[in-house]
Amino acid sequence: MKKKPRRRTKAEQRRYNMSRIKSKDTAIEIMFRRALWRAGIRYRKNDKRLPGKPDIVLEKHKIAIFCDGEFWHGKDWRFQKDSIRTNRDYWIPKIERNMRRDNEIEKQLAKRGWLVLRFWGRDIQKELALCVKEVQDALFQRELDAYDVFDGYYDAEQAPDGGFRL
Repeated sequence: MKKKPRRRTKAEQRRYNMSRIKSKDTAIEIMFRRALWRAGIRYRKNDKRLPGKPDIVLEKHKIAIFCDGEFWHGKDWRFQKDSIRTNRDYWIPKIERNMRRDNEIEKQLAKRGWLVLRFWGRDIQKELALCVKEVQDALFQRELDAYDVFDGYYDAEQAPDGGFRL
């Protein structure tokens, strides 16, 4: 005789659901990475050498990209905060800690010369092409910054081949 599976209590079900939430290779990350790859943008993922282990790293250009879930990282927090109905004493401080940590990580990366781009999960899902364009624009800007004509390198005396360059 086959036994009926025992129903989970609400607490057990919540624990089970929470254990299934991933910290890397989420659906939005995979979607975004595929779009970047199709656009010819090569990257590293979850680089442990950088603070916060960015989801996507463009090492050559020093660009760190985070794909953030709206709930976990407090999108529209002033309004969302009131919608949390259960276990408020846990969730509100947790999400506020996440938001403080996100800001601290951004500051640490900026001190090291990295540009940080953050995208919300829904924006990636609904406006993927726009998100990829934003990364392309950042890459273009970083290239322009690296190729600054006025930094002194392109003087005729300092050019490696001794030639004149504009």
